[in-house]
Amino acid sequence: MAKAEYRAPKGTSDLLPADARAWQHLLAVAQDLFARYGYEPVYTPIFEHTDVFVRGIGEATDIVGKEMYTFDDKGTPPTSLTLRPEGTAPIVRAALENGLTANGQSAKVYYSGPMFRYERPQAGRRRQFWQIGVESLGMGEPTADAEAIALLMEFFAAAGIPRSAMRLLINTMGDEVCRPAYRSEVAAFIRGNAAGLCDECARRADTNPLRAFDCKNLTCRETMKRAPVLRDRLCDDCAVHYAAVKSHLDALGIAYEEDTSLVRGLDYYTRTVFEVQAEGLGAQNAIGGGGRYDRLFEMYGGRPTPGLGFALGFERTMLALRSAGVDLPAPAIADVFVASAAPELASEVFAVTQRLRSAGVPAEMDHQGRSLKSQMKAADRLGSLLVVFVGPDELARGEVTVRDMTDKNEWRVSLHGIEDQVRTALFERYLARDVAVSGTPSEGRS
Repeated sequence: MAKAEYRAPKGTSDLLPADARAWQHLLAVAQDLFARYGYEPVYTPIFEHTDVFVRGIGEATDIVGKEMYTFDDKGTPPTSLTLRPEGTAPIVRAALENGLTANGQSAKVYYSGPMFRYERPQAGRRRQFWQIGVESLGMGEPTADAEAIALLMEFFAAAGIPRSAMRLLINTMGDEVCRPAYRSEVAAFIRGNAAGLCDECARRADTNPLRAFDCKNLTCRETMKRAPVLRDRLCDDCAVHYAAVKSHLDALGIAYEEDTSLVRGLDYYTRTVFEVQAEGLGAQNAIGGGGRYDRLFEMYGGRPTPGLGFALGFERTMLALRSAGVDLPAPAIADVFVASAAPELASEVFAVTQRLRSAGVPAEMDHQGRSLKSQMKAADRLGSLLVVFVGPDELARGEVTVRDMTDKNEWRVSLHGIEDQVRTALFERYLARDVAVSGTPSEGRS
């Protein structure tokens, strides 16, 4: 056990190989799927000027008020910087700075990486956590909202979460025309019903009254069920937009539930908001969500530019997969293991291993002088499909022995052209494995 000062900080964890491969798998699923929808990658710094988050997310939010990791950059004068707690504000900042939406252009981008929030660590809620997200910039039509929702649902399905294990919630937050009067109504309701609310929600009447809908306190939730409903007070444009989003989802056959208490908690949201929840995760059951933020560019001094997006959490997604009994694919670390029959053959084994790697074959060897039995155990642990035995007698004949790790059949191959022979053998095994799993062949890796 490591001493406390040599352990990961509270609320963080190491992505060891199994978890790191799971992250890479989900990221690969996202990259392939997002590209089909026209999204391109963008990577922003993991810290920004603090005002990027204060102005965009809102001073009255829990993130800005309680959860940000903020520090000075030690410049002259010092500048306040903050580790990013979410991905949308940095993307909008980058779009403005680099002209991604200049002259009426639109942009579709996605991001991935760590985010940071100071909060009480628990299952699915870490101080450093990993997110994947998309942002559609410059698109105000309801079809863009429906596309983002469809993409989020398709991602979770592609990751392996059964549709029956998920709930899609949608709502509308209105806009600058209809929401101010509604906020005043909710604030008045909170003041008149403070006895049924926690102290935090009572204070929200003067800061961010809509956040009272998001409180997890059961008494507060029951009280807020009697609050005015924005859907009944939408301006004509917002009502038409929301109806169109639902119509597009209906046409796609995407089931959803309208939840008038869904506010998503960030000040920059306008009109459509949505959230996906998974079964079996308790109170922290939201695995992804987002919405429209048509005024965020203006908050940063830019031209009016519509935008929307979503983010999903790696940790929550993994919990949802495990709750649904879904195992992510566990690809072989090395498809081929090159085993040495004698310690003095290390140079020859190394040469064969490197030839296979150079030919595009994932290959591994023993670097510790272990016994042949131990090397075979290592091949099993790495998920190798084939083992190539390098022995003195075979080398004298210019050959090696290959063993199929599934049926244990062995055969000799010439060292001359070993790359092509091993690649062919691997392809046959990929093909047989794919047919066994899906009933149809697919192209192998090599």
